[in-house]
Amino acid sequence: MKILIAEDDEISRKIITKILSRFGTCDTVVDGAETVEAYKLALEDGVPYDLICLDIMMPDIDGQEALKQIRGIERQMGIRGNKEVKVIMLTALDDAHSVVEAYYRGGATSYLVKPIQTEKLLAELRHLGLISGGQEKLIAPRKGKAHETKDTGTDR
Repeated sequence: MKILIAEDDEISRKIITKILSRFGTCDTVVDGAETVEAYKLALEDGVPYDLICLDIMMPDIDGQEALKQIRGIERQMGIRGNKEVKVIMLTALDDAHSVVEAYYRGGATSYLVKPIQTEKLLAELRHLGLISGGQEKLIAPRKGKAHETKDTGTDR
């Protein structure tokens, strides 16, 4: 599985990477603009992301706007339905407005409130069909090293 983690907080980014790296290749970025760029590059390379974990509150372009741009790119390319990248919005904001923005206006697949708990994140991956069984079995892995991690952004 190919995963993009978009999180400006270094500690949160490292925790999420540690949880997810056993399921595939994790790339990391620190803002919304880098998120959109990494998504475009992956599509151009023919190896799109299976999952994006996207923080809502980030510098430059926030997660909501980044998601809207990603969904716009998918529409332009004719990517629809189950072919769309799965996007889990991550936020410290547990309010109705953020949920409405993420799901209905942005097209998020899922929404988790921080601090991220391993079991909740893994349960969401199972719910989305990205992993199965006892948290370890991978469904339809992508090409690449199973535990490779690459930071495509800069730590702040």
